[in-house]
Amino acid sequence: MKSGWNHGKTGDLWTENGERNLALVDIVLKKDQPTGRLTRGHVKRILTRCPSHPHGIKVMLAEGGQVSRVQQVLPEEGKGKE
Repeated sequence: MKSGWNHGKTGDLWTENGERNLALVDIVLKKDQPTGRLTRGHVKRILTRCPSHPHGIKVMLAEGGQVSRVQQVLPEEGKGKE
């Protein structure tokens, strides 16, 4: 698995003080499911209401408004590795 891998918990999409993180994520759009092609973008809205989901948290991306489930939460841009 890749570094930063987590597709099932909403906590990774928020900062420690409860503000939106606008996390950078990879999603797989429905049309790309057969190939597994990833689409990268920042989270605009978290659409899943529960704190975790076995298939990944459903989000809307800020860039283009695509909706799908998170495959990977990536480290924030401009920050060093933890």
